[in-house]
Amino acid sequence: MNWSLWRSIPWIDTRAAFVAGTPANGALLDLGSSDGGTLCHMAELRPDLDFFSVDIAGRPARTPRGTTFVKADLEKDRLPWPDGSFDAITCMHVIEHLRTATNLWAEIARLLKPSARAYIETPGEDSVNTASAPGLLRNRVTMNFFDDPTHIHPVSVGNMRIAAAANGLTVLQSGKSRNVLFAAVYPLFALLPPFRQKYVAKLHWLGWSAYVIAQRPVA
Repeated sequence: MNWSLWRSIPWIDTRAAFVAGTPANGALLDLGSSDGGTLCHMAELRPDLDFFSVDIAGRPARTPRGTTFVKADLEKDRLPWPDGSFDAITCMHVIEHLRTATNLWAEIARLLKPSARAYIETPGEDSVNTASAPGLLRNRVTMNFFDDPTHIHPVSVGNMRIAAAANGLTVLQSGKSRNVLFAAVYPLFALLPPFRQKYVAKLHWLGWSAYVIAQRPVA
């Protein structure tokens, strides 16, 4: 769904609400952009922002026009921007793929401007017990944490809060990530035969993803 539809109601989606709070004409860095789909949604919501992207696999297939891309390994690389470069940083469903997140947290803390915020999202702890989607849909939507063979280990909200604090960040908020609209349609979809959107809606109904919002304090 095009996020431009949510410009007046960004609270409908946890991610959109975070992006909507970025200062006007600010700079947003997305760490681990994958195919670039979520980054493009951010640009639909906030076309005024300057976007920056990092991924280990190379430039995403899609990025907003003018996006600056850097190929980097978030487990070990120092990113090529000065301290305090960004008004917002997002890192969605990346941390569970890392053997160690020490460098990731250090770079987030270094790159945030004073009072700027970071949004980190990962499968919640309950995802290890969620039933997988049936048949071929299992390969199209990750319901159980281990449906994705590149997942290394679940990361709890508690551990993310500890890591943020250890790097001098103040945790402002944490919880379950949801799109209210998608969650609301799940009871209807639950009555229908299996299809991908049914299970995407179920993820939002369950609050399958967990998030932390952390802020760099003003010196």
